[in-house]
Amino acid sequence: MRDEGELRELIRKLLAGQPLAVLATHGEGGAHASLVAFAVTDDLSRLLLATPRATRKFENLASEPRVALLVDNRANRESDFREAAAATVFGSVEEVPEEERERSLALYLGRHAHLREFVASPTTALLRVNVGKYSVVTRFQEVMELRVGS
Repeated sequence: MRDEGELRELIRKLLAGQPLAVLATHGEGGAHASLVAFAVTDDLSRLLLATPRATRKFENLASEPRVALLVDNRANRESDFREAAAATVFGSVEEVPEEERERSLALYLGRHAHLREFVASPTTALLRVNVGKYSVVTRFQEVMELRVGS
């Protein structure tokens, strides 16, 4: 097992190495999974993502803000069973408040500059995930948790 500092560093490296996550939402139509581009704050307490408002994921998030996001570094090889790491991020989503939008947008675009036009559209929502905890799996079965929210 790793201490908290080592676990935080493992999570930082994993998130930094992957531009996309799988976002799991739930709504009236059931569960839904989507690929999303994300950015994370230095303290790991928030993830940022953007989505058009006219999507199933946004509709689901409006009715049920609790989410899970999966980020992993698999290579789709047999060695993944020994070497891959995956983090599930558990939290709740809200639209970034106007007073924090500029700073959040800078962080998001610092990672995804190619999405500038997409996030500038009035039909796109900039969202933040307030992280409650990370569940990290390495070596296929070594599970560790890091709580960051209340």
